[in-house]
Amino acid sequence: MLSEQELCPFAKQSETGIMFFVKNLIKSLLLFILSWLLACFPVLEKQVQYPNEAIVPVRFFQPHFHDDMDIGSLILAIERNIAYLDRLDPEAVFQYGPHEIKCRQVIETQKYFISLIIENDNLEQLNNIIKKNFQIYHAAGRVGNNKVLFTGYFEPVFDGSMTPDEVFRFPVYRKPDDLVEIDLSDFNDKYRGEKIIARIEGEKVIPYYARHHIEMENALHGRGLEIAWLRDPVDVAFLHIQGSGRLRLPDGKYIMVGYEGSNGRPYRSIGRYMLEQGFLTLDEISMQSIRSYLSENPEVIQDVLNYNPSYVFFQLVENGPLGNINVPLTPGRSLALDSKLFPKGALCFLSCRKPIEDDYGNIKEWKDFSRFVLNQDTGGAIKGAGRADIFWGSGPYAELAAGHLKHDGELYILIKKP
Repeated sequence: MLSEQELCPFAKQSETGIMFFVKNLIKSLLLFILSWLLACFPVLEKQVQYPNEAIVPVRFFQPHFHDDMDIGSLILAIERNIAYLDRLDPEAVFQYGPHEIKCRQVIETQKYFISLIIENDNLEQLNNIIKKNFQIYHAAGRVGNNKVLFTGYFEPVFDGSMTPDEVFRFPVYRKPDDLVEIDLSDFNDKYRGEKIIARIEGEKVIPYYARHHIEMENALHGRGLEIAWLRDPVDVAFLHIQGSGRLRLPDGKYIMVGYEGSNGRPYRSIGRYMLEQGFLTLDEISMQSIRSYLSENPEVIQDVLNYNPSYVFFQLVENGPLGNINVPLTPGRSLALDSKLFPKGALCFLSCRKPIEDDYGNIKEWKDFSRFVLNQDTGGAIKGAGRADIFWGSGPYAELAAGHLKHDGELYILIKKP
């Protein structure tokens, strides 16, 4: 009796041919899907320079909207945001990627969103409503990976004094009256959105004093600009980095200081400098490790701090800390983005990782999280479409999260469809 192969000598060859065809078909489909995904989220090849490039409308693969915080903090942050928007001309225009959105539409969006989260406690239902009624934008991210690097900041508390003595010797300055801000678009439209910070010396306009001029050469000494004095130059530098803080006075009372301006010099990371100098390794770099190293090696403090020429000036505030839209920041809900690229006061959604602490205040693990936030601040180190800074509030956990967070994540911006 003839075997199956003898009856059909090409059966095995045909089977092999079919398998080859199927494998190539699957491979082609995978390549097509991959190219389609890349077309939806094209990889950046150069740094984003303009607002219309910073966020991209999302048509497919919208995020799943899940919020890990309480609804009350979100409503508070949005209400503070609307207070900012209400101060603007309703016809003022914000740039949402390629789209121009009027202020009144942003207000409508955020009032509508408050009603949604109050009326819909079913997560799936809320997701469906958002995806149906909102235009979603995705932040362009960093060159090469389309991700946003998230870091954190918080409101620190430092010991200070309203008068100097042998202990409190390092001043916190208010903005000098010879510091001028020049809008370059007044000279040429090609400089729209550009400004410089300067001072006038004789008939020349020159850059304002750098940090080393102020700290080492006493450029502002004797002008009555001191708000208070701190006990440590590192405290002053960290106050500059955070942009606001509470000062605990010798009598137990507190005063609050907030950002008033800067010297306009570029921000340079002292952490990166310490890595380059071999003071710390990449694995151990954090706000806490920087402070610890400088405390143990005081001979390098001025060298490290003056690597960053940027200098921040403060003002006394009653309610704060305040963001760049002049409303109080909400812990966990306020976000700092590049103000040249992202629309101020925008409703955002992020997904990233957060630290989980153990009983001793140490990080035991990192956990994925997502939440709605508002673009209410900016910062000297927050430049480009791939950087974002989360305000964590005050206290031990806020300091822990702000000091160690440096993770990639996703950032979206929402606006209600007309």
